[in-house]
Amino acid sequence: MKRNMGTVDRALRTFAVAPTLIVLGLAVLGIGSVLGVAALVVAGIMLATSAVAHCPLYTPFGISTRHRAPSPATRSPKLA
Repeated sequence: MKRNMGTVDRALRTFAVAPTLIVLGLAVLGIGSVLGVAALVVAGIMLATSAVAHCPLYTPFGISTRHRAPSPATRSPKLA
């Protein structure tokens, strides 16, 4: 799998989205409800995709939030 997630994207999924969904699934919606279970499943997917730095939904659309340094061939020459 080719990495297509940047640091900010991974951090948001790990520290903002997943915990919010976990609290929502456990406390607000209830663990026994369908929506509560769905929230926990989505939180698990968010944690898994951020752990491997690959989002399968980004691939078909050609999206990448990963920052890449320009290659030496494409850099502009430095002026003295």
